[in-house]
Amino acid sequence: MEEKIEGYEPEFKILYEDNHILVVLKPQNVASCGDESGDKNLLDMIKEYIKIKYDKPGNVYVGLVHRLDRPTGGIMVYAKTSKAAARLSEQLGTSSFDKRYLTVLCGTPENERGNLVNYLKKNPVNNMVYICNKYTEGAKEASLDYRVLEEKNKYSLVEVKLHTGRSHQIRVQMAGMNHPVFGDMRYGGANAQKGKLALWAYSLSFYHPISKEKMKFVVIPPEDETPWKAFDIAKSLGLEG
Repeated sequence: MEEKIEGYEPEFKILYEDNHILVVLKPQNVASCGDESGDKNLLDMIKEYIKIKYDKPGNVYVGLVHRLDRPTGGIMVYAKTSKAAARLSEQLGTSSFDKRYLTVLCGTPENERGNLVNYLKKNPVNNMVYICNKYTEGAKEASLDYRVLEEKNKYSLVEVKLHTGRSHQIRVQMAGMNHPVFGDMRYGGANAQKGKLALWAYSLSFYHPISKEKMKFVVIPPEDETPWKAFDIAKSLGLEG
């Protein structure tokens, strides 16, 4: 799907592109869009790519439909028109827009499958999210389903389906049940293992904003990286063959 542009190489992998949408792999430790840090971000990278590829003058429109936290890698869709952005945004929070993640947890949850519901509140001063009760001012409900796919030594490969899209949600909720995400020293503290955060948006499905065609993209995490390489991810997901 990637088209080579002479003298220019995008800093991200393109999974699909047409006149309306762009589906890409977000590199880990790159922000989905601009923030107060001023660091280079994926939204600006995509604008640069479109500007160069199509030789567009002036400002380039790219619609941000959803976000991934900076340390999280994986699949994202961006809109190339305001109509596409609006129609994709309408699907957010419904079963039409399905996001699934893979993570490696420290330890193994007691139940092989489960639904976690918590109330979360973000402290903008330190950019930390905390579990609180539902009556706390500013509290937002957070819900996810998880499924343990494989256990190896003191770690577990887990699939997560989000029902809400709260900031740092998976990291906070998993740490809340004392099984932090591998590499998440921020929320896992002494219980976490040092290393690159093992959180990856591996599956994304939605209806095309114009053609209404059902689209699904699946990309598993880097199989040669720790801790992913300890697991047979494709087999655990039934993707072999």
